[in-house]
Amino acid sequence: MTLKCAFVARGSSCLLAGLASLAGLVAGSGVRVAAESWTANVRALYEINFNGFTVGSFEFQSQAESQSYTLTGNAHLSVLLGAFSWAGSTRSFGMIVNQAPKPASFSFDFKSNLRAGSTKIGFSDDAVTNIMNVPPMVTSAPIIPLREHHLKGVVDPLSAIMMLSRNTAADPCDRRIAIFDGKERFDLLFSRKGQMRVTEQAPSGQPGVAHVCRVRYLPIAGHKIDGDTKFMAANDAIEVALRPVPSANVFVPYQISIPTMAGSATIVSKRVEIVSPGKPQIAMLY
Repeated sequence: MTLKCAFVARGSSCLLAGLASLAGLVAGSGVRVAAESWTANVRALYEINFNGFTVGSFEFQSQAESQSYTLTGNAHLSVLLGAFSWAGSTRSFGMIVNQAPKPASFSFDFKSNLRAGSTKIGFSDDAVTNIMNVPPMVTSAPIIPLREHHLKGVVDPLSAIMMLSRNTAADPCDRRIAIFDGKERFDLLFSRKGQMRVTEQAPSGQPGVAHVCRVRYLPIAGHKIDGDTKFMAANDAIEVALRPVPSANVFVPYQISIPTMAGSATIVSKRVEIVSPGKPQIAMLY
């Protein structure tokens, strides 16, 4: 799965893979969390829209124990009346060390009516130890080479969820995350933009205002040197609206907007269920 791939919109499968990653983002609540346990289980369903049309869905689930976590995501896309279909699944496993995620493995598999492929990453001692891409990446465009130092202190796209989920800053949008997706090393820089109202089918008892974060894509290495990359690096209109869930001590994505050279993509939350140890289940329907 590649977030940057979505940003530059290199084809429908690339776009969906990145959107799915963003859909899984769960940002930390900004309240004191040192004595709190990790949220045990989060299940979420999102609708994916492109240029005003519903084109697919994304289901995300996280499971956390005292010392480990597992994240999974499944996405489906169908466009042009089914002429193009795409399905992707991703999984990340890691350990929780000093209240921070340390990924051990990451995998992403996709299949469409045009082609199939996969990415696998291994981690150890806070660094990437092995990478496997099938098929291998082939491009005619110049690429900024990856160096050994680029692969240290990074997380995979789904483990970024866990980093955000324990953000203890006063502002949930105040964050910069170093990510490696199997091909590219980049940072996502979050900053505060404002707030927006949340609309529910039935009251869940959670705050009705979401924090809107501006997200900047900062390419570091492994990316192509082309117009698409320059466009997205200069794009300051990517937004993620994060809804606080104080009783679970997390923020969850409510809405995501990504303007691309191909058009406007959005991800809209439809259902979120949260189960925490010793607490009532939380269900939010939109």
